[in-house]
Amino acid sequence: EVEAFTRQLANLLAAGVPLSRALHILSREASRPAARKLWAVVHDQVAGGMALAEALGQHPRAFSAVHVAMVRAGETGGFLDLVLEQIATFRAREQDLKAKVTSALIYPCVLAVLGAGILTFLLTYFIPRFSQMFAEFGGSLPALTKAIVAVSEILVKYWLVVILAIALVVFAMRRALAHEEGRRSLERFVLRVPLLGTAVARFALVRFCRMLGTLVGAGVPLVTALHVAREAIGNQVLADTVTDAIEDVQRGTSLARSLESCRLLFPRSVVEMISVAEESSRLDQELTRLAGAYEQDLDRRLKMMVALAEPALLFVMAVLVGTVVIGMLLPIFNLQELIR
Repeated sequence: EVEAFTRQLANLLAAGVPLSRALHILSREASRPAARKLWAVVHDQVAGGMALAEALGQHPRAFSAVHVAMVRAGETGGFLDLVLEQIATFRAREQDLKAKVTSALIYPCVLAVLGAGILTFLLTYFIPRFSQMFAEFGGSLPALTKAIVAVSEILVKYWLVVILAIALVVFAMRRALAHEEGRRSLERFVLRVPLLGTAVARFALVRFCRMLGTLVGAGVPLVTALHVAREAIGNQVLADTVTDAIEDVQRGTSLARSLESCRLLFPRSVVEMISVAEESSRLDQELTRLAGAYEQDLDRRLKMMVALAEPALLFVMAVLVGTVVIGMLLPIFNLQELIR
C-alpha cells in the first residue's frame, strides 16, 4: 500500500497536480479502509500547512525514517516527484531482496523447529516409559542413560518452570535489544560470525549504494544524500563507520577517500570504483550498478549459506536424536544383567 501510494503520488505530482489535491485523490481511491483513513489524515495535515515529510513522520509504522528523510530532501530541493518515484523503486527492490533472504531462511528454520519437536517428544513421552521399565529391572544404568533420564524427568516434572525460564530469557533479550548498547553488542557479534557477518555487511552495502545512487541521481546534495543513506544501512555498527566519512566529505575530502576507513563495509575494489566514478562524474550510475552487482553476490552467498546450513542442521538433528536413542538402547544390551 505504501509503495503504491508513493508511486501514484509521484505520477500525480509529475503531471502537475497540486500536492493537496493529489493526496485527496489517493485517499479517495485507496483500496483498503486503513490506507484510506491514513492517506486522509496525511491530506488533512498537509492541507493544514504541514510539510509532507513532517506529516509522513507522524506515522512511523507506515513511513520509515529513511522514507521521510528522502521526502524532506525532495521537498527542499524542489524535485519531490522524482524522489517519490525513486522511493517507490527503492522499496520494490528492498522487498525483493528481503523476500530472497526470507525464502532462504524458511527451510533451515523448518528443520530447526522439526528437530526441537522430535527431541521434545522423545524426552517427554518416549523416554519416561523406558525409564519405568529400567526401574522395574533394577541395576545400574550407563552414565549416558542416567543423564538422558534426568533431563527427561526435569522436563516432565518441571515443564512449567522450564517454559517460564525460556520466557524470562526471551524477555531479557528483548529488553537488552530495546536499548542501543544491547543492539550494538548483538550487531558486533553477528558481524564476527563467519559467512553470516559477511552477508550482513554485503546487505548493508547494497542498501547504502542503492540509496546513495538514487538520491544523487535525483539531484540531492551529496552530504544530505550521505546522511539519508547512512540511515538506510540498517546496522548501527556499520552506520557509525560512515559517520566519520560524512564529516570528511564536509571538510572537502572526496567520497572515495573518505570511505577508505570503512573497510568493514566497503572493500578496496568498491572504493576504487567509486573514485573512478567521481572523476568521470557518473557517481549515481556507478553506485546503482554496484548495488545490483553486490545484490547478485549476496544472492549467491545466501544460496551457499542455505546449502551449508541444511546438511549441518540435519547432522545436528541426527546427533541429538541418535544420542537419545543410543542412550535408551544401551541398557537393553545389558538386559540379562539388569534382570538378574
